[in-house]
Amino acid sequence: MTPKIVRDPANGLAQLAMRAGGQIERLRLGPFHLYLVTHPDHVQHILRHNQANYARQGMFWRPLNRLFGQGILSDGPTWESSRKILQPLFTAQWVSSLGEAIAKTVDERVGALEEHARSGQVIDARHEMAAVVNQSVIRVLFGDRISSQDTERLISAYHAADSAVTFRMLMPFMPYALPMPGDRAFMDAVRRVDEVVLPVIDKAKRDTRAGAGVDIVTALCQAREADGRPRGDRRIRDDLVSMYASAYVTTASTLTWLWPVLDAHPEVAAKLYAEIDRVVGAGPAAPSHLPELRYTKMVLQEILRLYPAAWLFPRMARESEQVGGVRIKAGSMVLISTYATHRLEEFWDRPLDFDPERFSPDAPQRRHRYAYFPFGGGAHQCIGQHLFYLDTPLIVAAILSRFRPVLLSRGPFTPAPTALLRPRGKVELRLIPAGTGPRGAR
Repeated sequence: MTPKIVRDPANGLAQLAMRAGGQIERLRLGPFHLYLVTHPDHVQHILRHNQANYARQGMFWRPLNRLFGQGILSDGPTWESSRKILQPLFTAQWVSSLGEAIAKTVDERVGALEEHARSGQVIDARHEMAAVVNQSVIRVLFGDRISSQDTERLISAYHAADSAVTFRMLMPFMPYALPMPGDRAFMDAVRRVDEVVLPVIDKAKRDTRAGAGVDIVTALCQAREADGRPRGDRRIRDDLVSMYASAYVTTASTLTWLWPVLDAHPEVAAKLYAEIDRVVGAGPAAPSHLPELRYTKMVLQEILRLYPAAWLFPRMARESEQVGGVRIKAGSMVLISTYATHRLEEFWDRPLDFDPERFSPDAPQRRHRYAYFPFGGGAHQCIGQHLFYLDTPLIVAAILSRFRPVLLSRGPFTPAPTALLRPRGKVELRLIPAGTGPRGAR
């Protein structure tokens, strides 16, 4: 790989894809050859039409497997078992049934930010957005079985793991017998995750025997393997850790990118504020508001286009085949980059411009199904997207009905070289009470 790709993987791969017009590019990573796949036709073939030939295995998955194990983010029989249990729980109808509880949780956690607004304290958007998201995700996954202290420990551990895995992701061919920077911090983060999650599972099993609880951990504890055996603690742990990541990171990443985007596009910010003032007023934000928060959803969709949290989907080819005129050899790694595909000029007008209007319900929707896939596609499509479109607009509405965040950090804001797409450096904000100045006037 070129030094540019190593320093700035997301933009390096995107620039390569744009120069190639979306055609498959062959890359060299140490002693290995990789294939960069970004054209929607080729993405669709790999993620859907011939997905059985492309496994979530290989060198890019090894560092992640140490955290996620063999659950819903794995492949093969364990993934099939997990998906069979979890998919019915994440339907639009089931997620909607949680709306009032999630809205209440969000309102309470956003309300805690009022002290920062009164004192003028500068906040770290990444941490505070993560804390707000975390409360609602915890409610769905763990019910009331986890303390606020342990909630903070989970946030800290996931942030640490994301940063620590960078060297392994950039040099996945390095043997694990050779220590790399970040290895010790990563395994410490995994240990901290287990110290929180495993006692919750034990408690949920005891509560389940008493017939208590309606949440994901309860459902996983009650589920059985295909042969009728109870699921072991490790299998439950792997699914919980994976679902927590899936439900938490996309919303937290999107909300962190939101503030630099609004600062750079005041016309978008003004329209967003006006919609929330009109629909939600002083709050609290409720699920009944969601159908009218159309522009809010458009803004979130455009952030997912330009800054998708899951920006890279590695796959390993099981058998050799031709894709787009290029022979992909068995055992080779294929890199699918949402970040790159979402920037291809053939499929997006002015692809580098932030324009929520492209997602207007009134705009003609003629794009290729796999020109836009922030939640993946095919059998492995993220089952948490319904939760995202409930949780994230509620959080945005709860924040902007109370505050007008002012960005203090100076850009440019570029992606950090991490497994999940987040801004490089801090995004610092000051919260101004809504209605106290020209920008907040109603």
